[in-house]
Amino acid sequence: MASRLTIPAPQLIDLHPAAADLRRLVVAGMERQPRQLPAWLLYDDRGSQLFDAICEQPEYGLTRTETALLLQRAPELAEALGTGTLVEFGAGSARKVSPLLQELDPHAYVALDISAAHLRQACRALQQRHPTIPILGICCDYSQLDELPAHPWLERRRLGFYPGSSIGNFTPDEAVALLRQFLKLLGPDSRLLIGIDQPKAVQRLEAAYNDRAGWSAAFALNLLSRLNRDLEGDFRPESFHYRAWWQPEASRIAMALISREPQTVILAGQRWMFAADEPLITEYSVKYTPDAFRELARRAGWRSLRRWSDGDDDLSLHLLEPAERVSEPDLQPD
Repeated sequence: MASRLTIPAPQLIDLHPAAADLRRLVVAGMERQPRQLPAWLLYDDRGSQLFDAICEQPEYGLTRTETALLLQRAPELAEALGTGTLVEFGAGSARKVSPLLQELDPHAYVALDISAAHLRQACRALQQRHPTIPILGICCDYSQLDELPAHPWLERRRLGFYPGSSIGNFTPDEAVALLRQFLKLLGPDSRLLIGIDQPKAVQRLEAAYNDRAGWSAAFALNLLSRLNRDLEGDFRPESFHYRAWWQPEASRIAMALISREPQTVILAGQRWMFAADEPLITEYSVKYTPDAFRELARRAGWRSLRRWSDGDDDLSLHLLEPAERVSEPDLQPD
């Protein structure tokens, strides 16, 4: 009888923020004007499932476009990245990384995400597709991670992967801080491949975040259920409605839960007053032109090596390296 390949189990390190940290972040967000909570709070187990459903909606083309671009350009992307351990920030379902893993054959793949259960499931599925690649999941808030945990697979050169235009969830100043954090986590010999969604017609943008099936609304409203569960809240989801709209002055989509009426909510041991029509911002999605993103990366200590885009130039993949790194001659841009 022919022997069967034994597929190893992926490893998982749980660095999820402590309950006290969660309480502190939520209280700080509720004290802001307008009120705004960290976007990663949306991604509990149920929220992660709802976001996967959003990505399948006809109005939300970002995932399909980026996935197709990664499939089409995988050999070029792998050659430009080089060899090392591939570290994906905000891996989610880890559905986009397979073309890179196939072409790179990295020393290991490390997935960082906030939902432990979702991360474990994603790593198991990925390990089935790539049985020879060591896989490690790290449950964490990667924006607050001072260093990657000590692990033999992380002792190699590190290659960063940050798809999905998730950097748009941060203000430009926060995005600069995050890119600096990535530079610290990846090291001076690294490269970073990052996906950036670009400005386009307002009607298209607003439709993408207001899908007719209602998954975007369910995703946002699930945040209230999480707050009720984890921080002794008494939100009534039916007292809020979801809205997403384009803010041209900031080149971003704003997503919020809007209070339907004046109300008082108990959360994290405190009472919070909401006026009628007052928003609770769940997340932003900033859209960058290629030049605007290159400038953002420059401010963070990265330099742009190359850019790939889809046929309609809706979305870009940018390859970055540390600005002070001494390396081979620049790759050709665009």
